[in-house]
Amino acid sequence: MTNATRFIPDALYRGALGIALALILAGCDGGGTSDLLLRDYQAALAERLGVAPPEHAQPRNIGAFPELRERRLPVPETRESLLNVYALRECHITTLVAEHNSTLGRVAPASQRWQYALELWRRLTACRNSEVADRLAPDDLARLERLVTTKRRQLPLATWNGLFGSDAWAQSFSRVSSALEPDALAPPSEQLAALDYLHRLSHAPFEARLALPDPEALEGHLQALNERSYTAQLLRTLVLGEQRLREANALLDQALAAPGHCPSESFIARPGQTPEAQRLTGWVAALDDAATRWLAGLAPLFDGVETPPQAVQAYHRAWLSRHEAEAPYTGFRRAWQGHLERRRRLASRC
Repeated sequence: MTNATRFIPDALYRGALGIALALILAGCDGGGTSDLLLRDYQAALAERLGVAPPEHAQPRNIGAFPELRERRLPVPETRESLLNVYALRECHITTLVAEHNSTLGRVAPASQRWQYALELWRRLTACRNSEVADRLAPDDLARLERLVTTKRRQLPLATWNGLFGSDAWAQSFSRVSSALEPDALAPPSEQLAALDYLHRLSHAPFEARLALPDPEALEGHLQALNERSYTAQLLRTLVLGEQRLREANALLDQALAAPGHCPSESFIARPGQTPEAQRLTGWVAALDDAATRWLAGLAPLFDGVETPPQAVQAYHRAWLSRHEAEAPYTGFRRAWQGHLERRRRLASRC
């Protein structure tokens, strides 16, 4: 059995492998129970309208999150001699700098480099504001002031790279995902907490009203995001909802285009109160609320620097915006509002 594949022609083997791979990838786009809910609504709507059910098209795929090299920003390296760093030893930065410059420090994960940048800035700032600064020689004091200014200017860049260079952060946008189930549309509470933490950690150094959270909690919150690709699941659900609503709208357009065509009496009397319409309305409302909360939580993290990398800006506009015309959230809402309007027009005509 181990050598059985030797007797399978190469072309046939490659073809079978390609089909299997296609099936695996197609499974990532499956709509699951949410798709069943939408298709059931379409079938009931077609029956009430007296038209044929629609052909179901595959929803468009979601965009790929930019590669690591496209997400990172350049941070100028700060060079100081060992003697200069030692002169600031009372600022308690010598060991910290040595660990960062070690072999392990140079290959540390992005999140650890973010923690280092925060801690170095915090120690330098505390040193400048303490009596230690009064004891420094003029040249050393000037060097301290220069380092505080430099690290303060570089901190947004280090913060950005610490987050967008993280594998756990990128995992939240993974295309290897499927649509959300109807009973699991809301953002997971631990991931909402992670977004709130990341926002405070990113902005607290620059906003006096925010208290700096414990940087040591960073890994735990990133791991919470890594455990489930909620952003990608949400995007797939919005794209699925838009596709199925557009198909339902085509049914209504078909009925509206037929002169004198009227649907069943139950549709005319209460187009939004049929059992299937109520299930759809509840699903749409829950998805809209989930998307609003999640996308609003993501937005400040994508605005952490004055000029984000172009690829990240383009991804945010295309997939995470709540205002861009072609973004999933906007397209979903547009399809839903168009559906409600068509239902009202058809019911009022008859």
